[in-house]
Amino acid sequence: MKWKLMIGFWMSILPLLVQAQETMNKRVYNPEADAKTELANAVAKAKESNKHVLVQVGGNWCAWCITFNHLTTTNEELSKFIGDNYEVVHLNHSKENRNLEILAELKNPQRFGFPVFLIVDGDGNLLHTQNSAYLENKDGSTGHDPKLVLDFLKGWTYTALDPNSYKK
Repeated sequence: MKWKLMIGFWMSILPLLVQAQETMNKRVYNPEADAKTELANAVAKAKESNKHVLVQVGGNWCAWCITFNHLTTTNEELSKFIGDNYEVVHLNHSKENRNLEILAELKNPQRFGFPVFLIVDGDGNLLHTQNSAYLENKDGSTGHDPKLVLDFLKGWTYTALDPNSYKK
């Protein structure tokens, strides 16, 4: 009986282990990237197109970071909304490159853990820092809730913060 329980346990957990390994093998962040230049380029593009910049701070070592990126690139509604309203930067924080100088300029968002999301306007001003824990599924399942993510993103678009959007 014990033997059958052990086989059942491993059969149920094996798919999770395989998925976790596949997730960890994806490379979303580039430790060699010049984060300051990437952010500056995204800010310039955002200014030209009346968008904001969504900065996702994390690293390839972070399963939650990779999972969030997977959600926002495979969920059609989220992917389209982000493309229409944001320039995206994946700011690496890892043992290879902690990017402490730029993170200090962005008020040290790593204090919230990873991933952490920043909204930056077309002038390079930090508008908001979002602790990703508040965007997680509340039903006990792993990952971020697409509705909570979309609500967060809707609240920080260029249009949402433009006073002209609220004039009659």
